[in-house]
Amino acid sequence: MAATMKDLAKRTGLGLATISSYFNGGNVREKNRKKIEEAIEELHYEVNEVARNLKTNATKTIGVVIPELNNTFCAEIITGMEDILRNHGYATMICDCRTDKKLEQEAVEFLCRKRVDGIINMPVDTEGGHLKAFQKTGKPIVLIDRKIQGVVCDSVLVDNEQAASDALKLLYEKGHRNIGIIGGPEEISTAQERMKGYCKTMEELNLPVRESLIVHGDYTIQGGVKAMETLVQKNPDMTAVFITNYEMTMGAVIGLNELGIRIPEEISLVGFDNLPFARACNPKLTIVSQPTEKIAEATAGIMLERLEHAGNESGCRTEKLGTTIIHGKSIAQL
Repeated sequence: MAATMKDLAKRTGLGLATISSYFNGGNVREKNRKKIEEAIEELHYEVNEVARNLKTNATKTIGVVIPELNNTFCAEIITGMEDILRNHGYATMICDCRTDKKLEQEAVEFLCRKRVDGIINMPVDTEGGHLKAFQKTGKPIVLIDRKIQGVVCDSVLVDNEQAASDALKLLYEKGHRNIGIIGGPEEISTAQERMKGYCKTMEELNLPVRESLIVHGDYTIQGGVKAMETLVQKNPDMTAVFITNYEMTMGAVIGLNELGIRIPEEISLVGFDNLPFARACNPKLTIVSQPTEKIAEATAGIMLERLEHAGNESGCRTEKLGTTIIHGKSIAQL
């Protein structure tokens, strides 16, 4: 017959309240903790997680919904979050919605049925309809990278306007004036912010914002290839391009290679994220780098804070983090 908490109490001489506090992460004296752990080993005691979850209405599980699991940016953040949450006794249930709104909706519904304690989401649906039902549970939601108007929750973002501005100013300092941009999907907030940073900085530098120098991609490698081909075709005087995400940066490099255009002799580049890829390129790419480790820490930290202080919630919290430029050799001095 399996050992019970009463058996542990009898073996240790401690009260049930102390035993319960130990299993729920409460404060227990060191000498009592040792007694409990010795008794657990002697009696081969196993926690009945199902019964415990029903009693506490908590599953110690966090749902994570992301657009693409094979996206380096997503993968690095997930790895960092998992480590922190695991150290606090939480498991993660990760759903890859393949940048599909319907799959994203289904993923959140699945996580609701699994009674996760909270959801971390890098949203695809910019209207937030997929989160409405989960919001009604009162459980915490933390958005990564993208904010949704009308969804009241915490978020961890990057200063995308400043990231674009830094890239443009670097190209300007190197003598470039006809600077193209490969932006992201127009409905996504991060893409809007990076485009805003580009247009605002071009105006500040007294450079004309030509429509032909702006192309919107779809955050895919093939999208980057097509966008670069379009920019080159429409702008024979273009000397530099800023690409606003990692996959499209890969695509842009592929596109230039296929067109036989040399980097940086004929066109200079500033890309986005993924230092290993930037270093593998010849020449090494100059990139805007997002702080994935800090994003992971901030996201997990906010989620844990909400879970551990349930019922004492303050207003929504937005954490905005800065980017850095990692210099390579993909910018020519004109």
